[in-house]
Amino acid sequence: MQDNNPEILFHYEDVHIPNFKEEDARHWIRETIHNEHQQAGDLNFIFCTDRYLLKINQQYLDHDDLTDIITFDYTEGDRISGDIFISYERVLDNALAHQEASDTELHRVIIHGVLHLLGYKDSTATGKQEMQRKENYYLSLRP
Repeated sequence: MQDNNPEILFHYEDVHIPNFKEEDARHWIRETIHNEHQQAGDLNFIFCTDRYLLKINQQYLDHDDLTDIITFDYTEGDRISGDIFISYERVLDNALAHQEASDTELHRVIIHGVLHLLGYKDSTATGKQEMQRKENYYLSLRP
């Protein structure tokens, strides 16, 4: 991957996501980053199982619990880059729990990771509210 030609790539580790439109997602992610006055760099989305993501959580973050997303930020300046690991099993469980369509929940988690790379934090109540507001806004713009 070259710096002057950044890529947004999707990888699948033991999961299949029916009807996921990669090119639409790429466009939506680029537009989100552009709307936040940043540039898209190299982004890797790795869709995986709970087990796969748990191993990453244990190895790199020393956490021993299930999560829906882990984001590794490689951003330099205003060029947003990183690896975003998403447990598709958690996405499906969360969609069911929140009575949300699975594709909407998947896109919510995708944009959540992008928002983290853009500098948004959800570790406080105020930050969490802002993050949810941004998620909802960008979800409304997806194709």
